[in-house]
Amino acid sequence: MKPQSQFLHVVTRDEAERRFREHLNLAPLGSEIVPLELALNRVLGADIVAPIDVPGFDRSNVDGFAVQAADTWGAMEEQPRELVLTGETLAPGIVPQGAVARGQAMAIATGGMLPRGADAVVMVEHTDAEGGSVQVRRAATAGENVSYAGTDIARGETVLRAGQPLSSREIGVLAALGLAQVSVHRKPRVAIFSTGNEIVAPGAPLPVGAVYDSNAAIISAAVEELGGEPLRLGVIPDDEPALAAALAQGMSEADAVVFSGGTSKGEGDLSYRVVAALGDPGIVAHGVALKPGKPVCLAVTGGKPVVILPGFPTSAVFTFHEFLAPVIRAFGGRPPEQQALVPASLPMRVNSERGRTEYLLVNLVPSDKGLAAYPMGKGSGSVTTFSHADGFITIGQHTEILDQGAPVQVQLLSRGLDPADLILIGSHCVGLDWLSGELMRQGIRIKVMSVGSTGGLMAAKRGECDVAGIHLMDPLTGVYNHHLLTPELLLVPGYGRMQGIVYRPGDARFEGKDPGAAIAAVRADPDCTMVNRNAGSGTRILIDRLLGAEKPPGYGVQTKSHNAVAVSIAQHRADWGLTIDTVARQYGLGFIPVQEERYDFVVPKARIDRPPVQAFMTLLQSDRARNSLRGMGFRIPE
Repeated sequence: MKPQSQFLHVVTRDEAERRFREHLNLAPLGSEIVPLELALNRVLGADIVAPIDVPGFDRSNVDGFAVQAADTWGAMEEQPRELVLTGETLAPGIVPQGAVARGQAMAIATGGMLPRGADAVVMVEHTDAEGGSVQVRRAATAGENVSYAGTDIARGETVLRAGQPLSSREIGVLAALGLAQVSVHRKPRVAIFSTGNEIVAPGAPLPVGAVYDSNAAIISAAVEELGGEPLRLGVIPDDEPALAAALAQGMSEADAVVFSGGTSKGEGDLSYRVVAALGDPGIVAHGVALKPGKPVCLAVTGGKPVVILPGFPTSAVFTFHEFLAPVIRAFGGRPPEQQALVPASLPMRVNSERGRTEYLLVNLVPSDKGLAAYPMGKGSGSVTTFSHADGFITIGQHTEILDQGAPVQVQLLSRGLDPADLILIGSHCVGLDWLSGELMRQGIRIKVMSVGSTGGLMAAKRGECDVAGIHLMDPLTGVYNHHLLTPELLLVPGYGRMQGIVYRPGDARFEGKDPGAAIAAVRADPDCTMVNRNAGSGTRILIDRLLGAEKPPGYGVQTKSHNAVAVSIAQHRADWGLTIDTVARQYGLGFIPVQEERYDFVVPKARIDRPPVQAFMTLLQSDRARNSLRGMGFRIPE
């Protein structure tokens, strides 16, 4: 086997960006003319100079009578002024045939053209018309209820400027100017494909060991959000000629090429080889001191950017937005994105690796002392991290530790922070998933963070959540949750869950045994591997109580959910673990009951009167919720 090649030379993030942009012309790619109906969300390619006045004539803003204001002076309810009607009525689109002389009035509708001689319009509500005259009961001032020609837009005025994105408001302005088509910047075309024999397009069957191609979907959508046009080239296998052909197609048909996978320069990674063959100047950075995103490869050829993103989704998305997104915006004539920063503090200590700039995705929750930034902590392979996060903090390459309570600046992932109505922090449970879904269907915005029972309890004590789901057993008494209460916390009864040992059906080490015999079989077989739960979880406390001081094979593999335990066993990566019976049934696993636990909810008393909290408690106590949870296998008294 060939030795794995290493990165060409790991450089800092700023140096990588400098090298990349040095060979790019960050200017719009050109303009094109499109019909007005297709201009929404496009970017203006040229200034818009008004060819006409808007309005193009002096126009009445109300239904009433066009008059000379001086004729109405002194008019009151008790002493109206009488004016003679001209007999002409001005509807919209009608050009006046006569004029308004002293002592005269002319009937006019909203939008009608003001006749010569008139300088005001009296609202019909302030008049009484009878026969050939009209009684005016309120005085008018010159210009009242009139829009004069050119007061909105004057001919020759620059009303919109090149580089301005076109929303529905700007489309209305263009239509008011009579423009049926408009010059817009051309959309940059971005060729996108993924590489790897293990990558499968969504919709196809998924073999064992393969993964669906989420990166291409994410990047394609991001390109469209940036105003670009994605050219989707699909999934390319690990075959050098096929990769070279895909790259050549992208270079010939697009303004930029981006693909994921094959950036680490291992023996089986071919992407860098085909990119390395590019010239003018070719690869400018391969390996950047970032976390996530170190393997990113940046190249330029013929003025076109070529970027190989890391295969893991979070790394791919971060590096795309860090290096390529600004280029796509510039190619499309859009201004640089404005960074929205909000101050927050860390509720826990965070360790970082010296020598690399780290981007840490966080969730923001309000507390009594401001916003708390909870690290997501799912790793660069997670496909959900970005969709659940509010923003990220940047940890400098010379920082190793951020202490609990440290102030940080959070860069938001969207234009504004949309706070949730109800914040749930604590242990994950499929029953809580059901409750959350029901509340969301009621219009309540919910944020759920699964940080374990201990993390949820601490969040409740700090006032950082509305509800914390916990199942923590007192190791001395075996009673759940009550021993953890403080005067500031209220315990809301939830439901019972049966915890037990799970295994693959037919495994003789567990089949038909009670918990004691099953643990004895584990101790007797050094090849029997477990999958553990994270420290601080209620399930971990139960595991440690079963095992005592022993740490069998797999003890160090700590997962953060019941489902992760079940998946590990179903895929033969582990032989046994502890989870709840509801999840065991979902995965078709054998189950040995160990202990019923209580999954309850802790609510800070300071938040108990908040309407979303009351809605949660009302739902939890409803017959519909109780019946549904009971149907899922949870223990709820009749």
